[in-house]
Formats: sequence, C-alpha cells, structure tokens
Amino acid sequence: MILEGHHQRSITRTQDGRGARILDQRELPWKVKWVELRSAHDAEVAIREMWTRGAPMIGATAAYGLAMALAMDASDETLDAAYTLLLASRPTAVNLRWALDRMMETVRPLPASERAEAAFARADAICDEDVALNKAIGEHGLALLRDLHAKHPDRPLNILTHCNAGWLATVDYGTATAPIYLAHDAGIPVHVWVDETRPRNQGALLTAFELSGHGVPHTVIVDNAGGHLMMNGQVDAVIVGTDRVTANGDVCNKIGTYLKALAAFDNDVPFYVALPSPTFDPDTPTGRDIPIEERHGDEVIHVAGEGGTIRVTGSSAANPAFDVTPARLVTAYITERGVLDRV
Repeated sequence: MILEGHHQRSITRTQDGRGARILDQRELPWKVKWVELRSAHDAEVAIREMWTRGAPMIGATAAYGLAMALAMDASDETLDAAYTLLLASRPTAVNLRWALDRMMETVRPLPASERAEAAFARADAICDEDVALNKAIGEHGLALLRDLHAKHPDRPLNILTHCNAGWLATVDYGTATAPIYLAHDAGIPVHVWVDETRPRNQGALLTAFELSGHGVPHTVIVDNAGGHLMMNGQVDAVIVGTDRVTANGDVCNKIGTYLKALAAFDNDVPFYVALPSPTFDPDTPTGRDIPIEERHGDEVIHVAGEGGTIRVTGSSAANPAFDVTPARLVTAYITERGVLDRV
C-alpha cells in the first residue's frame, strides 16, 4: 500500500518483535493513527470493535494475537483460552478460523519453550502468503480488465466496487482492488465508482482514501446509485471482495452486495468476486448456513464524520452486517490460481 508517500503493509510486528502494529481504521481518512497490540485481548478488541477489519486482516491480526498470548504464557491452557477468545471476536469471516487453525497446527505439537517463536514465525508466514495471494489475484484480474478496456479503448474503464476490499482489509494489495491497482500501474485508464456502504461508510472513508493515495481516479456514490449507473451504461464491471464463499459458490460479503449483483445481472454487467483460497469454506454447504453478524443498531442510528458523530434518527435500527449473493449471480471468481466460473 502507498501511505503518506511510502509503501507499507497494513500490519507488521512491533519494533521489539513481540506485538503487532496496525492502523486504527476508525480514524481514517481524517487521521493516520498506528496502534500497537500487545496481547490476545488487544487483538480481540481490535477485531471486535473494528479498529481493523476485512477477512484477511482479521485472520492476520488473530494470528499475531495468539502469538502474543504464547509470548506471555506458552501453556496449553493459555493456548486454548486465546484460541477461544479470538475465534469469538467476529462470527462471519472464515479467515479468522482458518488462520487460528493453522496457528494451532504449528504450535500445539511443540514444547512450551518453542511455542512463542514458532507462533510469531507462522503469523509472519500467514501475512506473507496473503500478500502473494492478493498480488496473484491482481495479475489474473488485470487480464480481465485489459480485455474489458479493449472493447472501449477510447474511454476510461468504469469499475464499481462495494465496501472496502483493499489493502486496509488485507496485508497488502487488497482483493477486489488488486486488479484495479495493477491496471492503473499498467497504464489502463481506470475509474472506480466507490459505494459509500452504510452504516459504517467503509467505501467512502477507506476505499476512497486508498485510491486517493494510489492516484486512481474515483467517485464516491451512495449505496443505491449502482443500479442507476449500470442501467445507463456507466459501469463496465463490478468487482467485490468476500468474507466467505461456501461450497456451492454462494458469496457472503458486506450488506448490499446482493443488490449490486442483482442489478449487474439485470443489466448484463459482469459481476466478479475476488476470492483468495483462505476465504473459500468447503465445510459450509450454502450461504444459508453462514452465521450473519448482527451488529449494534447504534451504527445505523449514528453517522461518524470529521469532527465527531451525529444522531440521524430517534428510532430503533436493525444492523445485519453481511448478506449472501447466490452463486448464479456471479460471473466469475478471481483467485490466485486463475479466473474460475465456478468454485
């Protein structure tokens, strides 16, 4: 990622190697604030309270959280307690369980004296793997964008994305944004329609912030403008990320993704899902089997902006964080292994 003019990762170890350093995404785009996590509890709070978010980043943060717990106490009791604590931090993104299970596979057989060092090394490897996966997704997606641009070489390629599946949601590159960044860097004129994604406005606050830093032309739109733009020929493709893809290809992503897929289908706009392999969940048969996180209604009732938070209604509010897009509405999945029409 390009942040303040420099290439950085969104999560790194602290200088002493015994903690993790992340961006506090709640402060963006108004303030760039790095925070240090020093315990499994810190990591759990950061995930649950959305200091950090995005399926791959949740997994990476949890991996370091488990390592931090073992640095304090490498007993089986602490290992099991940290695993349970972190696994419960958010219910929907499958990368959380994926990362924690791989950490357990690494450290469980080891003597206590070797666990902490091995855990940090495995967390580092999970982060390195995420970067490689996302870069490969970008390269495969770039080929798609080249072909789309060749159909209309006299104008910019208009891509619509929903929520934030960029480098803030991963260790680097992002998933849905990786093809966009690589296309921009390759000289393809790309313009991105950025859904604001209420209630937390992660598109307007985070994706737009990312694209600005990389110099990618973009325009923020309200969530419900996407269908209008597609109907009027102003969208060449939709690219979204995902928090979980089930065995049958159903896609769980930020609330509102389903509506974008319906509009894309009705207007013959290709709908692509950027899918790294850790986000594929073959153990869950369909989208109906995914636990959908219900967050507090205060996120809907209040809107945060520069200078503070304001209340917009006196009524109660429901706040499902995700919805499920049926596999039949997905044009293709952009994976690190290539572009697949089915999983």
